[in-house]
Amino acid sequence: MDMQTVLSNFALILFVLMVVTGVIWCLDVFVLAKQRRRAADIALREYDARIDKLAKEGIKADSGNQRAEIEAAHLRQPTWIEYSGSFFPVIALVFILRSFLWEPFKIPSSSMVPTLLVGDFILVNKYAYGIRLPIINKKVIEIADPQRGDVMVFKYPKDMSQDYIKRVIGVPGDTITYENKRLTVNGKPVQYTPMDDYLDDQHPIYHKQFLENLAGVPHRILNTADKRGFDLGAVDFVNHPEACNFSYDKFTCIVPAGNYFMMGDNRDNSADSRYWGFVPDKNIVGKAIVVWMNFGNPKRIGGIQ
Repeated sequence: MDMQTVLSNFALILFVLMVVTGVIWCLDVFVLAKQRRRAADIALREYDARIDKLAKEGIKADSGNQRAEIEAAHLRQPTWIEYSGSFFPVIALVFILRSFLWEPFKIPSSSMVPTLLVGDFILVNKYAYGIRLPIINKKVIEIADPQRGDVMVFKYPKDMSQDYIKRVIGVPGDTITYENKRLTVNGKPVQYTPMDDYLDDQHPIYHKQFLENLAGVPHRILNTADKRGFDLGAVDFVNHPEACNFSYDKFTCIVPAGNYFMMGDNRDNSADSRYWGFVPDKNIVGKAIVVWMNFGNPKRIGGIQ
């Protein structure tokens, strides 16, 4: 599911702004401010000398606030430096929070319905699966690995400029089978409990709804009655095609080391690992943890299961 390609460039833009404003701030603190101070001191000495000379000549000068005005004028920051200095700590704070702690995303499509709806604003935990360097996304500190049932944001393997969000179905070493719209993980069928049909808000269509229990993580999924569970003709793996065996309406994949098998909860309306392959660890962005706003439906606010 595409999550606005422009967001993937935002980190780079933010980094550039932080560097530029930071350089200007440092230049002002360590160089330009001292130059302004020296210029102000020279101007004040010249002013005091004039006042003393006038006093010796018997002329009383009514300076008022002139001395303070002279000092303030010389110490005043140029506008471009003032704005840079003001923006730098804000930009730096946003960059640190967004790069290492939490990052907001907006859901633009329906592949994760009913768990996530179009228009949901979600918050992603960036450190749940390890600390990564911003921009290059290289993991430098191990914390934890994705688990089956997690809702995870990652870089789309076919286009690293796009962020996708799906549910983790298989972790490294798992054997995943999908047949008749049902999952089997490591030879154990996943449990499904029928629920009331789900009415799609965007289209007047009812979907079959089930409570899927994946590794102890219950969550709702949808099936569309008139759609096949798998389209063999749409398969176009970008990595490890040898790890899967496909037939007309069934496939079995053994998840390679360092990779994850992802699927959308809207099973018959999701382009996911069934079609383009596995998600390498290096593509991971973070774990989706909460819906913090949906302007069309504020009741959506809450944790993600």
